[in-house]
Amino acid sequence: MTLPFVKMHAQGNDFVVLDAIHHTMPPLTQQVIKDLAERRYGIGCDQVLRLCPDANNDARMLIFNTDGSEAINCGNGLRCAADLLMRRMGKDHVSIALEDRDIMATYTEHGVRVCMGSAAVLNACETHMDINIGNAHRVVFQCQGQEAFPRDRNIEIITGHILDHVYIDIIERGVGPTRACGSGACATAIAVWQRDNHARPLTIEMPGGVVFVSRIDDDIYLEGSVTVVFSGNYGTLI
Repeated sequence: MTLPFVKMHAQGNDFVVLDAIHHTMPPLTQQVIKDLAERRYGIGCDQVLRLCPDANNDARMLIFNTDGSEAINCGNGLRCAADLLMRRMGKDHVSIALEDRDIMATYTEHGVRVCMGSAAVLNACETHMDINIGNAHRVVFQCQGQEAFPRDRNIEIITGHILDHVYIDIIERGVGPTRACGSGACATAIAVWQRDNHARPLTIEMPGGVVFVSRIDDDIYLEGSVTVVFSGNYGTLI
């Protein structure tokens, strides 16, 4: 059977979105995920997102990396999925369940804003800070020679910081270098706030574009533009 999909991106961080709420879909195998994500023979993406029904939210989102492994959180993917759901449901806000938290999303002047919930600083030293925002991140302030990065978390490398504008490069677990990462932008903001002891709104610029990160009490907010690239039906699944 064919697999209906929508290809979307947020600041160049691209996704294949599978809507199992409005379409009947088969279970996803690791090989199918790899095939969908492959850029030469498949559709191509950084992550595959599967939207499923949820008893207490508008949807539940499952996140799969290009190697078939499952991720826990994805800020840019949430914004893309929220845009798709709001348009298909005719709503101006939606709630999406992840494994460890429920996310609220709405439209703003910058595009789509999601409340990412709270985060925890796990470890901090002069060169980096480890942060959990549903998934694990290491924000690197300064690279030390041939320093090896851990493979069990996403890596954000701060390459510049001018006033409230922060520049980063990204290496995502299970994917590799990417043009943007929403939860990584949030982790970067948290690291900067922790170091400066001041949680003011920040513009985070990544290779693919900019997002805006702010904080109200313990909740982190991520907002920015999203784009629908194309939609279609993928192949024939055996």
